[in-house]
Amino acid sequence: MVSSEFQRYPVFLPEYCALTCTEAAAVIVDNASRHESYAVTALAVHGLMESWNDSVLGEKINRIQMIVPDGQPIIWALNLFYSLGLSFKIPGPTLTLEVLKQAEPLGLKVFLYGSTADTLTHFQNHIATTYPNLTVVGVHEDRFREATHEEDELDIAKINASRAHIVLVGRGCPRQEHWVADHVGKVDAAMLAVGAAFDYHAGKLTRAPMWIQKAGLEWLFRLIQEPRRLWRRYLFTNVQFLYQLFRHKFLLRKS
Repeated sequence: MVSSEFQRYPVFLPEYCALTCTEAAAVIVDNASRHESYAVTALAVHGLMESWNDSVLGEKINRIQMIVPDGQPIIWALNLFYSLGLSFKIPGPTLTLEVLKQAEPLGLKVFLYGSTADTLTHFQNHIATTYPNLTVVGVHEDRFREATHEEDELDIAKINASRAHIVLVGRGCPRQEHWVADHVGKVDAAMLAVGAAFDYHAGKLTRAPMWIQKAGLEWLFRLIQEPRRLWRRYLFTNVQFLYQLFRHKFLLRKS
């Protein structure tokens, strides 16, 4: 069993773990099995820069107990700053499957929060087919707006009443990061902000080939799939990420 007290490595602001996917999932499942309120996000370049640009998210991002590096550029940054020699990344879709795989022998309960009704149906079917010993005890379609206080209280009560061990959150970045950070200590489960994992495992999107992922070009593959929605995100965040990467490296070298 991997201890929950693992070392964390700041990149600009978020503090990433350097666990393997298997190790990270083991920590998550351990907390989930005990109904610990435990927040996790697979944070890529977009989420990293959102936390840098948004002071509210920046203030709360490290309330999330586990931040895993989603994307090869984050791995490059961790290696550049800390000489960790990491070769792996932990994308949200991959982490999701590893958590479900490790949770299945324990017969844990899963709650799906976010996305559309159609995607939730297909994702739920995927879980039932692939992990028959798991039980999806509830789903909640995204409102695509922030909940009122009264709605949020009802959501929390619904999730806790279901006795879910794991809450998979697919609201898109950074809304899902705000949600899991805000619900630490309120939701009695491990909460995973995994974004597009819902769409991938519902069969709505296709993962990039491994050679594209290793080259750090998965963002380009996704851009080709959804150009209208993603072009602005990648144009601005990728350029800003590179600028801050070299700026921080220069400041580290001077210090």
